[in-house]
Amino acid sequence: MKRDFLAIESLTTEELHGLLDRAAKMKADRRPSDVLAGRSIGMIFEKPSTRTRVSFEVAIAELGAHAVVLNASELQLGRGRRMLARAPFLADRALVVRTFEQDRLERLARWGDIPIVNALSDLMHPCQALADLVTVQERFGKLAGLSLTYVGDGNNVAHSLLTGGAMVGMNVTVATPAGYEPISQIVKRAEELAAGTGARIGVTTDAAAAAEGADVLYTDVWASMGQEREVEERRLIFAPYQVNGALVARAASNAIVMHCLPAHRGEEITDEVIEGPQSVVWDQAENRLHAQKALLEWLLT
Repeated sequence: MKRDFLAIESLTTEELHGLLDRAAKMKADRRPSDVLAGRSIGMIFEKPSTRTRVSFEVAIAELGAHAVVLNASELQLGRGRRMLARAPFLADRALVVRTFEQDRLERLARWGDIPIVNALSDLMHPCQALADLVTVQERFGKLAGLSLTYVGDGNNVAHSLLTGGAMVGMNVTVATPAGYEPISQIVKRAEELAAGTGARIGVTTDAAAAAEGADVLYTDVWASMGQEREVEERRLIFAPYQVNGALVARAASNAIVMHCLPAHRGEEITDEVIEGPQSVVWDQAENRLHAQKALLEWLLT
């Protein structure tokens, strides 16, 4: 049966835990594998990204497969996406897509005969959340019962953290300015998932209160790709939501600080924090590779 990875919820809770454990094992043993030898994996980038491209290309190579990178500037993607999802030369392979609307991915999954991987959409960023959960589990040895506070824009990263955290029993609170909250349907779904794992889900405008006693403080850029016209306005609105030394001091003494990168230092996070002893942002970035290796192996074997 074909499997797709369009959101964290594409996995069962058992599959999610299995992927996290497999990623940790792959990180501990970086020996090249031939598990996907002879396969070609397509990568479509309608939104550019250095980290996503490099981490997926290395992951594909370390599994013995070959990456076919397809840039939006070089293709007629509006005409070609459906063909790529059904193309015989990609049979028994996969397509990794970084795009805008979630609906584009859902259409590909409906049309196609091969697994579709959401490398980022405006709604969800599940590959990032996988790496984030790997990182938290690596640091604390567990996920259930921990508290993660996300501070900033209620964007695709926040959405995936809400659902992913709820699935593994981790309490997730999102602190945003009024009007920038995560989509209500996603919050509701996270609450439903949390009811089955004992986790707590919260949304607030009070960043200081949300950070109190948190095990994990997480932030992202205030203006994502496609929101360039809002940059100056958002800087003013989001200024009280900066992750700085004062906010970190409110968290647990052994709290870690996360950012999915790239960071705008001096805006959503300060230099002293991102380079400080509690920062795990570089571990987080590395763990994209291991999480994606585990994901591709699961999808294609």
